[in-house]
Amino acid sequence: MIALRIKCLIKASGLKCTKSTFNNYKNRTNRNYSCLLGIETSCDDTGCAIINDRGEILAETLQSQNLMHLRNGGIIPDVAQDLHRKYIEPTVHKTLQGANISMSDITAIAVTLEPGLPLSLAIGMKYAKHLAKNFKKPIIPIHHMEAHALVARMEHDNISFPFLTLLISGGHCLLAVVQDVNKFLLLGESIDCAPGEVFDKIARRMKLRNIPEYSQLCGGQAIEIAASKATNPHIFKLPLPLAEYKDCNFSFNGLKTSVLYHLFKKERFHNIDADKLIPEVNDLCAATLMATSRHLLHRTQRAMEFCHQNNLIPENKKQFVVSGGVACNNYIFNALTMLCNELEYNIFRPQLKLCTDNGVMIAWNGLEKWWRNIDIVTDLNTLDIKAQSPLGESLVNKVIDARIPTKLLRVKIKL
Repeated sequence: MIALRIKCLIKASGLKCTKSTFNNYKNRTNRNYSCLLGIETSCDDTGCAIINDRGEILAETLQSQNLMHLRNGGIIPDVAQDLHRKYIEPTVHKTLQGANISMSDITAIAVTLEPGLPLSLAIGMKYAKHLAKNFKKPIIPIHHMEAHALVARMEHDNISFPFLTLLISGGHCLLAVVQDVNKFLLLGESIDCAPGEVFDKIARRMKLRNIPEYSQLCGGQAIEIAASKATNPHIFKLPLPLAEYKDCNFSFNGLKTSVLYHLFKKERFHNIDADKLIPEVNDLCAATLMATSRHLLHRTQRAMEFCHQNNLIPENKKQFVVSGGVACNNYIFNALTMLCNELEYNIFRPQLKLCTDNGVMIAWNGLEKWWRNIDIVTDLNTLDIKAQSPLGESLVNKVIDARIPTKLLRVKIKL
């Protein structure tokens, strides 16, 4: 079983399974240390997980702050920091208990250091340094978005480098080619806000929280459920963002403004008071979701064509990974699946609990780096957080210069 796992790891890394490569991986998986601890505090959830050297999850814990931030109308950095400070130690302790091990059994500590909310990142870093110093463990610094892109490899051994990824969440929206564990080529990113952020703001302005069914859901979840109840979403005409720009960048501000304008018009038309919702709220949610999906498909389609023209993705193994919190949206995922079917890409998505922020993806990223002896830090003074951090090498200008025309594929997805 161990030999099979090693062969799968080598295959997933895009290497040939020679005798020397096999022995190298075998030596790494047979270290005296047995597992890695992952700590995630980049935004509003305190995540922790322990994974062994075979890629098996021994325990995981996630302390969500969602309800608190819903009551506050959004994430307040000071509040998020206080909650991380309160929960970080019991979360790690609970995870160790769940795995039935102690810190002495831990190989190394993987922790998110970039990008994210500075006050939140600082809590994870300080606690990781505290553990590393007390138990003499190395730290493996993790880039939050790299971890999102790579966690699907934990569940799918057949995802090998290189592959194309779309990372969509409340804080990010970007397209990149993943060439290796620590080598990314950025093709496009949002020039303003992220789709998850837009969903939250639109849902709040629509007053979806006033419906008991949605009162404890994030904006994206509420919009997706409301959209499934739509009867005539085509009464709202929403624009395709950046339609005239031949690049892979994203923009959601204009879409948000258009949705809020339609909402305002309907409120005026129906003389909506206080906490009441417009009768067409489900249709407007559906139109929002459809327009967002069109924009994501349009840019992804161009990214796939750019990869084809520049031989960035093998024609005999075209792979596409979508991850991040917004990847949980099944309408969006189904639309991307239709695009991949049309362009002969195999599409992958981590299980839904691993799409959102979690400790497992941090531990897995740490393990992949551990196998390759990458970023294993013993001098703790060299470690610091970065609120803003680009993903890999930027090819954004090259995509712009290529000016690839893209005729948007027609995809019809049932709500």
